[in-house]
Amino acid sequence: MLGSPASIHTGAETRSDTDDHVAYGGLRTATDRRHLLLPALNAVQGAIGWVSHGAVNYISKRLPVSPAEAYGVAQFYDLIATEPRPPRVANVCDDIACKAAGVDPMVAELRDRLGRAGEFGSAAAWRRSPCLGQCEKGSAAYIQIAGAEDVMIAPATAQQVVDALSSQSPRDAIEQAAPRPDTRLLARTTRSLADHERFGGLSGLHRALTGRPEEIVDEITASGLRGRGGAAFPAGIKWRAVAEVPGPKYVVCNADESEPGTFKDRVLMEADPFRLIEALIIAGYAVGATKGFIYIRGEYPIALRRLAAAVAEMHAAGHLGSDIGGSGFAFDIDIRKGGGAYICGEETALFNSIEGFRGEPRQKPPFPTQAGLFGRPTLVNNVESLMNVPDIVLHGGEAFSQIGTDESTGPKLFCVSGNVAEPGVYEAPFGVSANDLIEMAGGVDGEIAAVLVGGAAGTFLTQEQRDVPLTFEDSRDAGIALGSGVVMVFNSSVDLAAITQRIAHFFSEESCGLCVPCRVGTVRQEEALIRMSAGTGDVRGELELLGRIDTTLRDASICGLGQFASSAVQSAIEIGLIGDTA
Repeated sequence: MLGSPASIHTGAETRSDTDDHVAYGGLRTATDRRHLLLPALNAVQGAIGWVSHGAVNYISKRLPVSPAEAYGVAQFYDLIATEPRPPRVANVCDDIACKAAGVDPMVAELRDRLGRAGEFGSAAAWRRSPCLGQCEKGSAAYIQIAGAEDVMIAPATAQQVVDALSSQSPRDAIEQAAPRPDTRLLARTTRSLADHERFGGLSGLHRALTGRPEEIVDEITASGLRGRGGAAFPAGIKWRAVAEVPGPKYVVCNADESEPGTFKDRVLMEADPFRLIEALIIAGYAVGATKGFIYIRGEYPIALRRLAAAVAEMHAAGHLGSDIGGSGFAFDIDIRKGGGAYICGEETALFNSIEGFRGEPRQKPPFPTQAGLFGRPTLVNNVESLMNVPDIVLHGGEAFSQIGTDESTGPKLFCVSGNVAEPGVYEAPFGVSANDLIEMAGGVDGEIAAVLVGGAAGTFLTQEQRDVPLTFEDSRDAGIALGSGVVMVFNSSVDLAAITQRIAHFFSEESCGLCVPCRVGTVRQEEALIRMSAGTGDVRGELELLGRIDTTLRDASICGLGQFASSAVQSAIEIGLIGDTA
């Protein structure tokens, strides 16, 4: 990946004329290579199981980046270890969806059989993990294996985890969702380019390349497509803003979905990777970019392998590269594996991560359409948003806009998990309610105690709100954080105080620490909930404190992580799920 060392300074065995130079190839060349830092750290982590000081020093010489900076970047990510660890480590999810599904007995069994979580004194070990994006399975374990491919087990049992840690060649053990022919986004499973073409794949790309880029932007605008990652920003405005700026630019697919309760992008990438690649090429052509990036969360090993294979096959067939389909248009894609950081789902933090810095958000403005990745205008869309693009190009924006409502057009994917009969991803036009989705998922196992929409940064619904149409406009008017489309159901057996405390813990752990309101406020929020749960504090006083923390987080945090870190907790208080003072 880094290439052969050029001098003794960077690791070569013999001296060359360049050894007396400050930076081989010049300072600009050295600076331009910094973006290889995270891939290099991930490569060492994958090969050895941890990143030693010697590895950091060597990487620093080769790029170059100062050892202190490189070490700081390595420590930022949860999946990169900077202290010795066993060659096999099981990351076991105990986040809110798995917790609701009853993962605690499995965690207790692992503790009895393998020792406490995070004890790395043996040949294999396990640790607690935040959401792994397998929420419909009820339990999950992501196994990091030094020198071999990582594997995912979902649903997972304690015995499966123990076996994977001791096996010579552990394999993925995953239940894949069956295609749903009556849907637009979940209708197919493709494992090859031939599969993709059999389903009509590449038709949208051919249509795009035979027309003018501005025509594509017009169709995206006419479709009314809004971002499916949570912000709901009109895609047409983004695309046009980037297209109108001259000079080099980039398109980026944000595939770092890490919101507890969301897993739709994983399902799409595992089932239909060629469609995502086709969409990214169309986006590049439309806005005038010749380079695209897919930034995928590190805990998605299956999706990562399938995307990499699809990119290679598209290259071989001439659909990526210098002259796509003889059109004269050049476009290429790099896949970047994340290191385990929820904050990197924020677009500017994602840019910093790709560029080789800590995944911390940037101040806005400037906005990504003006100065994004590497300081150039950048178009960013998430997986679900991009998956709609080939159909819009092929059938027209007007046809897409007829689905859903005036402000919320097209189909929407909803992730339904928790105590329902059939957890999974469901496609429906905008306008369905939470109750409708619960019914689609086979109803509730027991009596409904609470429904959380929008994930950890979302909203606990009142009974009346469960019938509110889930559109961008109706959710906004009802004070519901729709987010990426998470609907998590809890029955009466679930300890809701423990759930809200786990949500608070998630944000205190995932805060990047860049701004004081979030760095301190998320910790104080968790502490207050712990005191309330333990009965050691004055409930009224704690509720007043939580209210002040909420105001500070919303008003003073730099990015959405801090601004919405208290949303679920406050909604739980407001509707009486926790903090009863009667």
